Amino acid sequence: MELRKSHRQKAKIKMAIQAPSGAGKTYSSLLIAKGLTDNDLSKVAIIDTENGSADLYAHFGDYNVLTLKPPYTPESYIEAIDVCLQARMEVIILDSISHCWDYLLEYHSSLPGNSFANWGKITPRQKKFLDKILQSDTHFIATMRVKQDYVINNKNGKMVPEKVGLKAVQRDSVDYEFTIVFDLDIKHYAKASKDRTGLFSDKPEFIITPGVGKQIRDWCNSGADLNEVKRKIKSCTTNSQLNALYKEFASYKDVLTKDFVQQQDVIRNNNIHNQHTFKQNGTTSS
Repeated sequence: MELRKSHRQKAKIKMAIQAPSGAGKTYSSLLIAKGLTDNDLSKVAIIDTENGSADLYAHFGDYNVLTLKPPYTPESYIEAIDVCLQARMEVIILDSISHCWDYLLEYHSSLPGNSFANWGKITPRQKKFLDKILQSDTHFIATMRVKQDYVINNKNGKMVPEKVGLKAVQRDSVDYEFTIVFDLDIKHYAKASKDRTGLFSDKPEFIITPGVGKQIRDWCNSGADLNEVKRKIKSCTTNSQLNALYKEFASYKDVLTKDFVQQQDVIRNNNIHNQHTFKQNGTTSS
């Protein structure tokens, strides 16, 4: 256990758009995806549970559609995501993940026995689904339907329901899992209810355009690609090359030290081998 300096690597955005029916969740997702892929919608896949709504925008570009049929189990979503990953899709739109939660609620209500204990059969399936989104190396845009939420308040001795806003049809606190959450209203205006990027957190309501996706893409790419750095480390054949690379990425030394040390050992062993070969044959090995 040790402290290290903070650092940010290149990232894949995991975001959600929540809105009532007709607010433009699918269309807005496609606009963001267009910006994320630099206008190449052939790299975008929509996993559609909304009765073919993804095909309504076929004129918009050459994106891909995978249609899910009931029951909308977490496992079927995961299988669909794997299909998209194998096809090397750069953006996967889950339209929507509300159907998955509806299925789990219905399944939970059908289980016999203690209702509280039965959540132990639901939570692992939900977690596996969310982990698939969060751990996959591609951009995700998940849409969620919302419904009016109410609370019961005491007014003049009477318990009356009062509207308190819109609530996503998904498990409570699911928004914690996403880097950005956009709320769309029926007039198609968006506002960030959550934004870890800092790009939209203080921004007034706005209309989503491909430029929003481009902003997100630039933010994702602004960190260091440590996998590429590690490949460069392995390609070093001399200590001078390794030292130059170490200085260039000194701020990431806490996570790269092991790779630098391993390559240093490789270079040292190669030098010993070459010296031994020269002593035996009078020439260096090829």
